[in-house]
Amino acid sequence: MVMLLLGVFAWAASSQLPALSFHLPFSSLLAVALVAVGVALNLLPKLAFGRARTTINPLKPQTTTHLVTSGIFRYTRNPMYLGQSVIVLAWAVYLHNVVALLAVPAFMLYITRFQILPEERHLGALFGDGFEAFCRWTRRWV
Repeated sequence: MVMLLLGVFAWAASSQLPALSFHLPFSSLLAVALVAVGVALNLLPKLAFGRARTTINPLKPQTTTHLVTSGIFRYTRNPMYLGQSVIVLAWAVYLHNVVALLAVPAFMLYITRFQILPEERHLGALFGDGFEAFCRWTRRWV
């Protein structure tokens, strides 16, 4: 929902502030490539969670049964949120507007504050030292 709302904001801002538009060669192609990366970053972790037989539902972290640290999780603790950020970036690139680009850090800040930090508190309580070690060797975003 946050991603969609920021997408609408980016579109409205770019429509209302055409003076802040920029030219980017092959922007549509770049936007499609970014969406493909974003979708992959959303699907790969879901497959890993499925293999581990743990939840993919970020709204119910209490149903987590395994800490997944392999695959894409070796590089980022939050590949799905990263993928959503990349999709927001793709939309901003497609819109060709500087203000639209602000949706990317806005999404990342919101998700960090209201989704990732609460998830991390729960996972830390559930997996203790294992989660602390995971946090030491794997970055939150990239």
